[in-house]
Amino acid sequence: MKERSHIGAVLTLLWVSSLLVACGGPWRDGYFKKGVNRLTQDEVTEKLGPPHTAKTPALGGDTVWTYRVPLTEKELSPLHFSGLSDATKQATSLLGKPGEGPKEILYCYRYTLTFNEQKILKQWKREECVPGTREALLQNE
Repeated sequence: MKERSHIGAVLTLLWVSSLLVACGGPWRDGYFKKGVNRLTQDEVTEKLGPPHTAKTPALGGDTVWTYRVPLTEKELSPLHFSGLSDATKQATSLLGKPGEGPKEILYCYRYTLTFNEQKILKQWKREECVPGTREALLQNE
């Protein structure tokens, strides 16, 4: 009886945790949103590594960095409920019954960061590496 209630508690905890994570969107969005007019180039490099591209004007002005990152549907959709199935898979594996499921699709997104001359994040945006890819793939499901 104690084992059954423990399993229920684990399932509930995993389900709630997954929903909270799923509701947040990509963590980088929150990181950059909170970091506008605050984050330095050094802090961003420490967190994400060096940018994939960096353009610094020779005569001064804003510097533009880009990062390409893979994002899953779960990360992109604020209310995507795949977290529930992930929690179930995690709980099942804890019980010794690993499950096979469909692999998640990864989408390529580009983060473009603009820093001022003082090397402080001025603005940022996230966009698909190839615009329309996610929408096209979702229509084919």
